[in-house]
Amino acid sequence: MKNYLLYLLLIPLLNVFPQNLNQTITDEESGEPILIGYCTREAFSDSVFSVWFNSEYSNYQVDTLLLSKNRNILDGVEITLVMGTWCSDSRREVPRFYKILDYLGFPDGWVTCINVNRDKKTSVGELEQITIDFVPTIIFYQSGIELGRIIESPVESLEKDMLKILLKE
Repeated sequence: MKNYLLYLLLIPLLNVFPQNLNQTITDEESGEPILIGYCTREAFSDSVFSVWFNSEYSNYQVDTLLLSKNRNILDGVEITLVMGTWCSDSRREVPRFYKILDYLGFPDGWVTCINVNRDKKTSVGELEQITIDFVPTIIFYQSGIELGRIIESPVESLEKDMLKILLKE
């Protein structure tokens, strides 16, 4: 029954993400390709983005001691990740965050990743409902209610900041 309800909830999402996933445009400032709009994690496999993504992902050491006590902390949580592939903070924090999610076994399907240009704009309407001043911005939701955000860089660490938000400390 739970699976049936999950499928019913996910079907409308198919219309949200037609062929507009993993789109790139040319950054006006650098002349380099950047991702724009919704993307899947597979977008970071592209050679343009994989250099920095794979390097940061591989080199990051997840705080497994801290997280091992809280392995189910993300149950029932949805995450919106707003980033810019042109942004050094995004290039540093996003691969690290994905490594944390992998350690926790969090499904990629519960992460909505939206890429913006340097003006923090995108072609998708999602950003009209949330204020984004800096990237990356990682927003945690439960039952449609925003629990908190990690903005630009963590205060302590991604793991500690995430736990403070989710444990409501």
